[in-house]
Amino acid sequence: MARCTIWQLEWLRLLANSGFRLDPDGASQAMNLLNFPFLVFALSFVVLWLSVQTGDTLRNRLRPLQEDERADFGIVLGAILTLLGLLIGFTFSMAISRYDQRKDYEEAEANAIGTEYVRADLLPANDGARLRELLKKYTDERILFYTTNNPQILAKVNADTAALQNELWSAARPGATTQVTPVVALAVSGMNDVLNSQGYTQAAWWNRIPVAAWVLLAAVAIGCNLLLGYIAHRTNRRLFLIAPVAVSLSFFLIAEIDSPRWGVIRVAPHNLLSLSQALHAR
Repeated sequence: MARCTIWQLEWLRLLANSGFRLDPDGASQAMNLLNFPFLVFALSFVVLWLSVQTGDTLRNRLRPLQEDERADFGIVLGAILTLLGLLIGFTFSMAISRYDQRKDYEEAEANAIGTEYVRADLLPANDGARLRELLKKYTDERILFYTTNNPQILAKVNADTAALQNELWSAARPGATTQVTPVVALAVSGMNDVLNSQGYTQAAWWNRIPVAAWVLLAAVAIGCNLLLGYIAHRTNRRLFLIAPVAVSLSFFLIAEIDSPRWGVIRVAPHNLLSLSQALHAR
């Protein structure tokens, strides 16, 4: 029981540190701009294209640049473009690492549930049978967590998951209190792994690229495009599209990988699906 209490305290700590608030309809997540990669692409392209046009307008309205000045600005532009490339590369690496972490935790969660299903045989017959049925329902709820992007359904899944976790612990606890043996303790320990794995998964889904990193990316990208339009020899509408499109596509891909629920590239619960089919076949 003490370990369950520690798990609950850890869950509350994760909630507090994430700054996340559980709204009844899940609107706090759905309203986040970064959850919608196509919107990130569209907004990025418009802002960056306007930046190039602004730079071009400033060049036309101010005195033309001398060749030596243009060379100096070119060096600055090259340095800023290099910095932008590094920032995009580092941010992309951050998104990939978070995506891989979500995949690893999905696998770990399926392994924990499958192991506990087998260890249910170590509990008294009635408790073990009840625990196995609850684990089947719990697996289906975890699959819904990975596959749904509807805020209302997600709120219900989270509530049902919490209720099932209480039932799972209640099913495992009597055996631990009536038969204090290392074998029964193994089954109870497996239940802790099931509960903990869900908490680790949730924390991984909240672990997104910091907003400050996105702000830095946007600021450097805007500066690059502004300077690109300013040092151009003449107005070239087609040429001015290249940098905004390339950078916007980079932002889109980063947001796509970093968004765990609303993007096209998402973690599919292959392990949980396979586990669910195996459990229901028994």
